[in-house]
Amino acid sequence: MAGDGVLDTNHIRIVGAVAGIGSGLTKVTVGHGFDTIKTRLQCSPGMYRGAFDAFFTIIRKEGPLALYKGATPPAVGWAAIDSLLLGSLHNYRLFLIRNGMTEPTPVSGIPRLTMVGHGLAGIAAGITSTIIATPIEHIKVKLQLQSQRSISDRQFKGPIDCIRQIVRVQGPLGLWYGFTGSVAFRLNFGFMFLSFEGLMRVFSSLNGTSFEMSTGTANFISGGLGSFVFWFFAMPADNIKNRMMSYPHPLQYPQSSAALGHRPSFWATARPAEGPWRRKDSAFLRFSHALL
Repeated sequence: MAGDGVLDTNHIRIVGAVAGIGSGLTKVTVGHGFDTIKTRLQCSPGMYRGAFDAFFTIIRKEGPLALYKGATPPAVGWAAIDSLLLGSLHNYRLFLIRNGMTEPTPVSGIPRLTMVGHGLAGIAAGITSTIIATPIEHIKVKLQLQSQRSISDRQFKGPIDCIRQIVRVQGPLGLWYGFTGSVAFRLNFGFMFLSFEGLMRVFSSLNGTSFEMSTGTANFISGGLGSFVFWFFAMPADNIKNRMMSYPHPLQYPQSSAALGHRPSFWATARPAEGPWRRKDSAFLRFSHALL
């Protein structure tokens, strides 16, 4: 019956929403500690000798839970970010297919999106997700860089207070400061989805051989290796993005726009002598997180 179809659709939407929330919480639980150390290394040069020193220093001076500073915004927001990323990816792929960017599938001859098409769809989806991702990552970075152990000693008491102070000083659009860095970072999803599709095609060609693997296994391996590819290309832009969003760190966040001064642009942030690949160990942390 027609009513059953509506119920099925609603059920799928509910399950999808719950899965998105679960995905966001899983990412935070597994990866946020790595991300906090990475952000400290990128935005506080000279404070730590390396990733292990950052880890043990944070634990010793701020406590184990300090690794999860700034975890609330991504825990809440990543479901929305991933929904926008993957939803727009699907629609961009359909658009490219409808406009002739196809090639015949081997054996069956059924039209499929070209590899270039997968890369372009990934770039467009990554840029689209920047709309939601930028303010969430901005707040996260601000909170991660607070090294005070006690909440009462921190300038930002939490995500809401951070939003309130940024809006008071810079206006609502201040939450999107670092947008150009975020765009440069997220367009690298083109590399991830391109490599994912390429790997899936390689694994598919193994069907019927002794190396054949299940679709689930192929997806798992392709996703992990695709994340490695993503972070290899995205790390320089991630560094620039986080340094833009951390401004004026290590100084206190000002109480007026006049005191804030001129915020550095993307290119001005990218100029320092150490370059956007500052701290190779921070890159290793993200590669390790991708494997997890």
